[in-house]
Amino acid sequence: MKSSFTLYREGRSTPEIRLTVNMVLTARRWRSLLDERLRPIEQSSARMEAMAAILNSPPLSPQVEIARRLRIEGPTLTRMLDVLEKDSLVERLPDPNDRRTNQLRLTEDGEGALAEIFAVTDAMRARLLDGFTDEQIQLINTFLEELLRRLDTGLNDPDE
Repeated sequence: MKSSFTLYREGRSTPEIRLTVNMVLTARRWRSLLDERLRPIEQSSARMEAMAAILNSPPLSPQVEIARRLRIEGPTLTRMLDVLEKDSLVERLPDPNDRRTNQLRLTEDGEGALAEIFAVTDAMRARLLDGFTDEQIQLINTFLEELLRRLDTGLNDPDE
């Protein structure tokens, strides 16, 4: 059996290779198009993800939990929060139980900005998914959630 690299080098592929390449390209194109559509309102997909994670987390969640939820490193979130805080969209509050930790919440302006972002995103999502049935969308969601669960385990070799 030829390796996937050998097949790919020969200009051939497999359904599995096409699936992983298509997932990457789809996610990359969605973010690019979303950023393009959010630019006129001075927002981005990264800002949306951070604010949505804060909004959709338990009240006053620690910064480290938000980073974990977004699957990004702490310093990456810290840089984003610096900008969001400067724009008065997010508040960092000292954690009364741990001086080293900040708790996060959206400001009223942050909720307004996120609502505006969602209006843009909702319209794009509707066009993207037009014609797919609820069952098809649920099947894809189930599949992607399982892939994400597997990726979150680190894809450790079962023999290790």
